[in-house]
This record gives sequence, structure tokens and C-alpha cells, in this order.
Amino acid sequence: MVELNHKPIVGITCCSSLNGIHHQQVVGDKYIRALMNGSDVIPVLIPSFGEAMLEILPHLDGIYLTGSYSNMEPHHFGGSELGIEMPRDPNRDNTNLALLRKAVELKIPVLGICRGFQEMNVAMGGTLHQQVFELDNMIEHREDKSLSIDEQYSLSHDLNLSQNGILSTIMEGELTQQINSLHGQGVDKLASALKVEGTAPDGLVEAFSLASNASYYLGLQWHPEWKIEENPFYTEIFKSFGDACRKHKKNEAYS
Repeated sequence: MVELNHKPIVGITCCSSLNGIHHQQVVGDKYIRALMNGSDVIPVLIPSFGEAMLEILPHLDGIYLTGSYSNMEPHHFGGSELGIEMPRDPNRDNTNLALLRKAVELKIPVLGICRGFQEMNVAMGGTLHQQVFELDNMIEHREDKSLSIDEQYSLSHDLNLSQNGILSTIMEGELTQQINSLHGQGVDKLASALKVEGTAPDGLVEAFSLASNASYYLGLQWHPEWKIEENPFYTEIFKSFGDACRKHKKNEAYS
């Protein structure tokens, strides 16, 4: 008989995807495995069905937002349509924005990666650059899709950590880390409720958390889920999130 050890339960919101003629709810395998192995929690998938999904929040000990090939619809952050075809997922937008705002209110730990990072900023009132690569004085943040997947996810540039943040604390004050980079959009205006956790060499915000430190709300523009067991920094990030979820499960205040 299986003995349950009552691990924290973490919700992973799905992308709404069309496969042929059928709609599907999708989460990348690499994200789920990184969460299970790195945070030691039980993952449950949350379909992108809008505000109806708020009902699940009292049953969760954390929320995990993944990356995606789709971009947020610009009307959510006051942006304009660029007149070019871009992959969109309005069902995911509406679901995650609602979940994030309520999660902050309930002090449920949140970890967001890439698109999830962007959603976290927008949910708090921030805005996005829709094409970072067109900005002056910016390094190339996109991956070279002609390379192998290992090369695309390899370390790309420095991350300069802010002092006394979540990331600098878990890395014991080592303020320069190396990260991969696979994104075309990024933070324009950081929401006033957030503080910078780390920046790229060109100054682009790559990580943030709540300015109030009221709960664990960590957004990361890169992909720490990729081969976390080979990268101590990535390992510590997922461990930190798991610890926050365990505290929430025990009704302990975040600190």
C-alpha cells in the first residue's frame, strides 16, 4: 500500500493549444519534471478555462507558470498591435492574470518562467517590450534556432543579482550568475509592487520579486528548468520555491 507523505501541491497552468482540429491543454514535460525533482512537490495541471479556475486556489500550496511560444495579447498592458502575426493564447492570458492577482492576495507562493515572468509583471500593473531585439543598446536575447536544443539552452550571458534579494540570498551573496536566454519580449515598465532581483548586462530586468516581501513571488525571464541538476543556481531556485510551498502548507508566514 502506498504511504502518502503529504507533499505540497503546486498548480501548473496549461497553454491552450490547437492540435490539428482539436483543442488541447498542454504543459511541457521539462517544466513538470523540473518542478517535481527540484522542488519535491506534487504537480497538478490547471486548464486555461479563465476565472472559473480561481476555485482551485485554496487547495494549492503554490503556482508555477511556464514558458510558451505564445505571447500575451498587448491590450492587457496597454500595448498596440504591431501588425505582424504572433502566436497568442488569450485563454492562458485570462486564466493566469486572474490566478496571479488572487494568489498574491492569498499569499500563495508563485514561480514564473519566461512567459510566466511576463504575466506576473502585467498582473501587477507592469508593461512589456514586444520586441526587445529592436531596442537600441540591447544584447541579443533570442536563441539561435538553427542550433541544437542543447546549444539553444546553453549559458548565454551574465545575470547581475541585486543585494538582499531572494536570488542573492540563496546564492549566499554571489552576485554574478550565468543564465540562458530564449526570449523576444521583456519587461518595459516594472510594476510598482515589484522589485528587481537581477538584470542582464544591458540593464534588462531578468528577475523580480514582491517589493513588500509579503509572499514568495519570483519571476525569471530565463529557463532554469533546463537540466537543473547540472546547474547549482537553477537547483537552488527550485529548492527555494519548494521550501516556500512547504511553509505555506504548514501555514507559516513567508520570510
